[in-house]
Amino acid sequence: MRSVNKVIIIGNVTRDPDTKTSSSGQAISTFGIATNRYWTTTEGEKRSSTEFHEVVAWARLAEICNQLVRKGQPVYIEGYLKTRTWEAEDGTRLRKTEIVIQDLIILEKRGDEHEDNHNDNYIPAETVPVSTPPPANTDPGIINIDQDLGL
Repeated sequence: MRSVNKVIIIGNVTRDPDTKTSSSGQAISTFGIATNRYWTTTEGEKRSSTEFHEVVAWARLAEICNQLVRKGQPVYIEGYLKTRTWEAEDGTRLRKTEIVIQDLIILEKRGDEHEDNHNDNYIPAETVPVSTPPPANTDPGIINIDQDLGL
């Protein structure tokens, strides 16, 4: 049976990317994204809810995120969910689920934002193309940094 692990979100960057280098010399960039959901109750009351997501970019895409992505920017992201587990110093097992980016489009807010039209207020500002992502059976942390990612 086939399965799918794909995430597509449009949201606002909550903090500037934090870019580090892995022990193998590969760039890793992490930042947060907030997404909003709007609805109207059966009584006609408008409501909203915000979710916060952790995002990770690897290799050349991490370097691009570090250069172009800034807090407050709207972005379109495609990727997949990855859950990491580790043991804290006190022996507690910790888990964190993140979105690993495979494609990124930096958006701009339109000047004519309307309160009732929350989903159509963005236009593409800059597309960051990414060629074929690493094979699904490999960990992005072990990609050969010399591999041509087509950027």
